[in-house]
Amino acid sequence: MSNHYSAANLKFPGDDARLDLTDLFVFGSPEDLGKTVLIIDVNPHTTGMSAMPPFLMKSEFHPDGIYRINIDTDGDAQAEIAFTLVFSELVDDKQTGTLFYATGADARRPEPAGEVLVSGTPVGFDAGAEPVQAAPVRLFIGVRSDPFFADADGAFHGFHWTGQDAFADRNILSIAIEVPHDLLGSGPAIGAWATVSVRRDRAIVQVDRGGHPTINPFVNPNNIKNEYNLRHPVDDLANYLELWSKLLESNGYPAAEAREAARIVLPDILRYDRTQPAAYPNGRALTDDVFSARFAWLTNGKVGPDGLRPHDDMLDRFPYLGVPNRYPV
Repeated sequence: MSNHYSAANLKFPGDDARLDLTDLFVFGSPEDLGKTVLIIDVNPHTTGMSAMPPFLMKSEFHPDGIYRINIDTDGDAQAEIAFTLVFSELVDDKQTGTLFYATGADARRPEPAGEVLVSGTPVGFDAGAEPVQAAPVRLFIGVRSDPFFADADGAFHGFHWTGQDAFADRNILSIAIEVPHDLLGSGPAIGAWATVSVRRDRAIVQVDRGGHPTINPFVNPNNIKNEYNLRHPVDDLANYLELWSKLLESNGYPAAEAREAARIVLPDILRYDRTQPAAYPNGRALTDDVFSARFAWLTNGKVGPDGLRPHDDMLDRFPYLGVPNRYPV
């Protein structure tokens, strides 16, 4: 998994699929060289276009959830910019979302803060959903085909690849934002990570987070996964450098190289320099084989690619992710 099922025991954070952050993508807009695309996906295996199979959660964003893309512009592992989405209750199969843009201290507040860029726009639950243009951004929120591809069964069975993509023909809920570069700070390099929080008993609790793909589900031991989701990137080096270095040593890295390899993904912030092509770990494009890259990193190259190809349903226009798949497949 990328960040699917990122709580302990491969469960949903807070036992709620609506709060499960599955992926973060950051890449240059194919349609406008002056813009960057930021995408977070949540709610794995969302149903979308047909009656809900009994094993799947309802297709909606959590009405008490706070979905955020954090942007670090100066390398201090803290947010200087934040794009935050909150959602209404689902009523008569309809839901709306509101997008906030915050800078400075407002970007680090748990509450949504800053300027409202889009207010009360409908969530798209079918193939006809379209983005909204609200200068200076474009926004899409709704059900999409999950772009992540991985031989999950092979990863759980000694890396004997099966050739089966566990995420083919599956759906997620997506938040896609196309942003002009001047909203991302003055320099070409940024760091990005996503968080999902929820209001509980008059408090806001962060329940999931991630920058780099396939970290919490496969790198962290089970007993610290939930704690990891509560923490923040600014503390990652202190909390995880020794732990992850020892893990990499046990997988064949010399000690000095293990520490340097751990620092590639610590702190857990996805770095992107827009003067260079987006290809993980410089940002992340929808077609990047991050699953194979993670296990090559984890084993010092001993585990080879799983042989799967990117999904072929992605679009050449914003929001770029494919239309929802129908169930049953």
